[in-house]
Amino acid sequence: MKLIKLLPLLMFLLFVKTSAQNKVLDSLQHKLSIAKTATEKTKLLNAIANEYVENNPELMIRYAKKAMALAQKNNLEKHEADSWFNIGNANIMLSRYAQALKSFTNSQVIYEDLINSTTKKPDIEIINGLARAYGSIGVVCSEQNNYAKSLEYYFKALKLYKETKQENIVAIIYNNIGIVYESQKEFGKALEYFNKALWIQKKNDDDSEAITITNIGKIYLAKNEDDKALQSYNQAEAKFKEHQNRRGLAELYNNFGNYYKKKSNYANAAKYYLEALNIFDETGEKYGASASLGYLGTVSALLHKNAEAVKYLERSSALAEEIGTPEQVKVSEKELSDLYEKMGKPALALLHYKKYSVAKDNINNSESIKNMVREEMNYEFERKEAFQKVENEKRQVLFDEQAKRHQQQMLFVGISALLLFSIAFLIYNRLQLKKRLTLQRDLAEYEQKALHLQMNPHFVFNCLGSISSFIVQNGKDSAIKYLSKFSKLMRLTLEYSKESLIPIDREIEGLQNYLELEQLRFNNMFQFTITKNPDIEDDMAIPPLLLQPFVENAIIHGIVPKKQHGNIYVDFAVSGDKLICTVTDDGIGINRSQKLKEKSVTVHKSLALEITKKRLEVIQAVTSKTSRVEINELTDAFGVPNGTRIILNLPIQYASN
Repeated sequence: MKLIKLLPLLMFLLFVKTSAQNKVLDSLQHKLSIAKTATEKTKLLNAIANEYVENNPELMIRYAKKAMALAQKNNLEKHEADSWFNIGNANIMLSRYAQALKSFTNSQVIYEDLINSTTKKPDIEIINGLARAYGSIGVVCSEQNNYAKSLEYYFKALKLYKETKQENIVAIIYNNIGIVYESQKEFGKALEYFNKALWIQKKNDDDSEAITITNIGKIYLAKNEDDKALQSYNQAEAKFKEHQNRRGLAELYNNFGNYYKKKSNYANAAKYYLEALNIFDETGEKYGASASLGYLGTVSALLHKNAEAVKYLERSSALAEEIGTPEQVKVSEKELSDLYEKMGKPALALLHYKKYSVAKDNINNSESIKNMVREEMNYEFERKEAFQKVENEKRQVLFDEQAKRHQQQMLFVGISALLLFSIAFLIYNRLQLKKRLTLQRDLAEYEQKALHLQMNPHFVFNCLGSISSFIVQNGKDSAIKYLSKFSKLMRLTLEYSKESLIPIDREIEGLQNYLELEQLRFNNMFQFTITKNPDIEDDMAIPPLLLQPFVENAIIHGIVPKKQHGNIYVDFAVSGDKLICTVTDDGIGINRSQKLKEKSVTVHKSLALEITKKRLEVIQAVTSKTSRVEINELTDAFGVPNGTRIILNLPIQYASN
C-alpha cells in the first residue's frame, strides 16, 4: 500500500503548512506590500512560495525564484538556501526528481558553508535548515530507489535533529528509515525504526502515531506474525477514530482487508474493502478508491461472484487510468483477463490482456525514465563529491602555506628578541611532541593492522589439523564446512585490516564466524550468544576485530581447560556517551588459568591485552575521550571461581564520520 508509505514523507515536506491557506496568503501579500528591507521581503516571498506547495507547485517555484534573486543581490545566504529548498519541494511535487536533487544540494552547500565559516556555535535555524536539506535529499533518493544514499542522508539529518532536540521530526525520519528498510524487505530493521518513531509519538501525544502503528502492522503481516498484525490494526483503528482521520482510517481498512484475505476469510475482507471504498468516495480520494476497487474485484472472484468482480475491476482500471496510475491499471486488467478466461469469454479476455500489456509497457517506460534520472542523480552526487574534494585540497594548500608563513615569522621574531625566541622554542617543542605522538599513534595502528592480518600460526595449524582429522575420520562434509568458514574468516580479517572503523554489525559478523569455526574445532563443547542493544544506531562503529583476542582467550584459557560444556556471551550496549562491549565465559576463571599457563611446558604468550591497550590509547588520542578495559573473575555463591568477564568502555564513534 504505497499511500501509507507516502504519508510520513509528505509530513516531512509539509510540516510547516497551515490550514487556512487563503487567509494566510492574503496576510502575507499585505505584509509584502509594506515590507521595507530586503530581508523582510525575501522571508515573505519564501513564506508565500511555501503556501503553494500542495496546490500550485509552478507558482511556488515562481515566488521562490523571486526570493532567491533578491537574496543573491543582497548577500542573504540563509534566505537563498531557503529559496533553493522551496524550489526542491516544488520539483518533488512535480515529480522532477533530478531538478529537486540539484535544488536541495544547492541549499545543503550554502548551509554547510554558513556553518563552516564561523568558529562560534551555529544558529539553530541554520542547523535545522541543513537537516531539512539532508532529509529532503533522503526523500528524493528513496523515491528513486537509491536506498543506500537515502539512508546515508536520513542518518545525517537524524543526527542534526537530535542535536537541536526536534523530537517530532526525529520521529518522522525514524518512520522514513523504516520505510526504506521495508522497501528492501529488511523487516527486522524496519520494525526497529517504526517502534522508535512510535515511542516518540506516544511520548508527545502525536496524532500521527496511528500511521506508524499501521506500518508496524504491515511489517508483522509481511513477517507472517498475523496475530500481532491484527492487534496493531485494532490499535490504529481506535487512534484514527479518536483523531477523526478519515483518510488514514480508509487506508487501514484496506490493510484489514489484506489481513482477512490472507486468512482466506474473503467475506470479511470484502466488508473492509467496501468500508474503505465508501470513505475514499466520500473524501474524493481517487487513488485509494482505485486500490479498494481492485481488492474488491479480487475477493469477489475468490467468492465466485464473477459479475461483481468484473464490475469492481473495470471501475478500478478506469479510475486508475484517469489519475495516471499504471500499476493499478496493470493489476486490474490482468485480473479481468484471467477472469474472462475462466468464464469462457476469450474475446474479452484478449481485449483486457492487451490493455494489461499496454499498462505493463508504460510501467517499463517509466522505470527506464526512473533509471535515467537515478543515473543523473548519481552523476550529480559524484560531481558534488569531486567538487568538494577539490575545494578541500585548495583549503589544505592554503592552510599549509599559511602555517609555513607563520612559522617563518615566528622564527624571525625569535631571533630579534629573547622572549619571543623562548615562545618560538616552546612552540617548536610542542610541534615535535605532536609529531612524536603521531608517530607513536601510527606505529600502534600498524601494529593493529598486523594483528588483523596475522592469524595465530598455532591456531591456523590447529585448524588445518582439524580438517585433516575430519577427512581421516570420513567427516568430509564437516571438513568442507570447517574449511569454508575458515576461508571466510580469513577473508573478513583481510577486509577489516583496510579500515580504521567498521559498523558494529560487521564486527558481530566476524565474531559469529570465528565462534562457529571454534565450535567445529572443539566438537561443540561450548555455546555462544551475541546480543546488541536496540539503542545502538546502524552507523555506530568500532575498531575491527577488537574483541576477537578476548573471545579466543575465553575459549582457549577458560572453556577448554574446564573439560565440560561451557558458554560464551558477547554483548554490545550503550551507556551515556560510552559503548560497552562485554565478553563473559563460565570457564575456570582467570586466576586458575594463569596458574595453568605458568605450569605449562609450552607457554603461549598472549598479546591481546598489550595490543588492546595500545589500540585504546589510539582511540583516546583521536576522540579525546577515555577508554579502558576491565578484567573481572566471576565467583558463585560460595566464592568458587566460575568464569571471567571482560568489559571494554569505548567512546561512541560513527562510521559516517
